[in-house]
Amino acid sequence: MIGLILAAGAGRRLRPYTDTLPKALVPVDEERGLTVVDLTLANFAEVGLTEAAIVVGYRAEAVHERKERLEEKYGLELHLVHNDKAEEWNNAYSLWCARDLLKQGVILANGDTVHPVSVERALLAEREKPGYSSRVLLALDTVKSLADEEMKVIWSAEAGVKRITKLMNPANATGEYIGVTLIEPEAGEDLADALRTTFERDPQLYYEDGYQELVDRGLRVDVAPIGEVSWVEIDNHDDLAKARSIVAAVRGQ
Repeated sequence: MIGLILAAGAGRRLRPYTDTLPKALVPVDEERGLTVVDLTLANFAEVGLTEAAIVVGYRAEAVHERKERLEEKYGLELHLVHNDKAEEWNNAYSLWCARDLLKQGVILANGDTVHPVSVERALLAEREKPGYSSRVLLALDTVKSLADEEMKVIWSAEAGVKRITKLMNPANATGEYIGVTLIEPEAGEDLADALRTTFERDPQLYYEDGYQELVDRGLRVDVAPIGEVSWVEIDNHDDLAKARSIVAAVRGQ
C-alpha cells in the first residue's frame, strides 16, 4: 500500500500564494515552511508507508523542485503523476490519472486537507477488525455540524454508503467525508472504470461522484468514523487561517 496526494489544483481563492504555487504547497506553518503536502507525507511515514505518489498539474514545477527534499525528509520514495487537464477538469479525472497506482492499494488524501495522523490510523485500524471486507473506506466526521458546502454521506451498517454528495439536506447525513480514503487493491480496476464513466459524463464532477458511481453499480463503500479531531479543508483565506491555528496548536503541545 502507498500514499497518494491529489495536488494538481490551482486554488485561485488563495491568491496571491497560488499565483506561483499549487494549493497543496501554500504554507500552513510559515515558521517551519510546512505545507499540506508536508503534513500528509509525515502522516504516511508515521503509519509505516514507504512509498507515495503526488498527482500534479497546476504549477507542477514547484512540486518537482521539492521532490528530492521531500523524499529525504520523510523517508518516502515519491512518484509524480501528471494531470494534463488540471486547469480544465475537476478531480474525478485527477484521481483517474493515478489509476495504475490504485491497483497497489492506496491511502488517498486531498492536497487541501489538514488532518492529524489519527485519521490514517482510524482507516488502517478497520482492517484489523474481524470480518473486515471493505474495498473502499472513507474517513468520516460524524461530530461536526453540517451545512450546504460539505461533502455529505449517508451510510448504514446494512448497506454501507448509500449517498455521497454536497447536494443533500444536512439533516439526512451520517457525517462529512473529510477527503481521506483507504482504497484496497481489489477496488482499483472498478474505481478506475467508475471514474472514467464519471468524468466522461461531465469533466467537472468530483471523484466522490466516482464513489457514487461505484455504489450505484452495487459495490459496497464503507466509512471509518474519525472521532472528534481538528481538521480543515482549505478553500480560501479563512480556511488557511484555521489550518494555521490547528498546526500551531499541535506544535505547541
